[in-house]
Amino acid sequence: MAKHKQKQEQENEEAVMSLTGHLKELRNRILIVIAVLFAGLLICFNYAGPIVNLLTEQGTELGYQFVYLSPQALFMQYIKVALIGAVCLGSPVILYEIWAFIRPGLERKENFVFFFAMVAGLFFFVLGAGFAYKIALPFMLYFFIHVNASTSIIASISIESYLSFIMTIFITFGAVFEMPVVTVILTQLGLMRPEWMIKGRSVVIVVIFIVAAIITPPDVVSQIMIALPMLLLYQLSIWLCRIFRKRKIAGNEDEDEDEEETKASKQA
Repeated sequence: MAKHKQKQEQENEEAVMSLTGHLKELRNRILIVIAVLFAGLLICFNYAGPIVNLLTEQGTELGYQFVYLSPQALFMQYIKVALIGAVCLGSPVILYEIWAFIRPGLERKENFVFFFAMVAGLFFFVLGAGFAYKIALPFMLYFFIHVNASTSIIASISIESYLSFIMTIFITFGAVFEMPVVTVILTQLGLMRPEWMIKGRSVVIVVIFIVAAIITPPDVVSQIMIALPMLLLYQLSIWLCRIFRKRKIAGNEDEDEDEEETKASKQA
């Protein structure tokens, strides 16, 4: 009885030590993230003016005039841009710290999927934001300024609303470009199959071209420039879904064979 009680106390102490160790590790990783974000904030705030000029350059070329409506408005936008820039600069470190913290608790397959989702997710989000800035945003700004049929209305826009608009566009296209990553995750969870995506491809193509027609000038070249990357992303998602679906089926078959061999050895 005394030995059992002593063993139970030892297990409780190990559990407390393990929890304390995890909390210390979590604290250290949070401190690293905070330090990286603070350094990124200082760097980006130092270049906030050039960054805002870069973001407003396309609108200025089309005839937009940007204003701020209160004394502190421009300063607050510089802080906003610096914060977003700090998150962007620090995102590789942030994602690594998250992965490093939860990695010990993941199995090999789960670890691979999580690491793939982080790296590929970051890559495709940056790709989507870059596509939005270089291709989609100029078309949108051109379309919106030419909606104005009156010569007495000038496109004077507050810098707050403009930056909020383009940040929304960046996030939207970044999220859309996450389609292949989301497809892989859903496939690994058994919630997506390639035949389902192939079956719905015609509907997706129509929706993509409708969206492209709305946000671009009325010419075929502009619509194709917007729609083609979306179609390629969808096709890439189908291809990845096929690959990971086959891997998942093969992995399940190997696990079943291992279980059968284990049962047979126990019976023998």
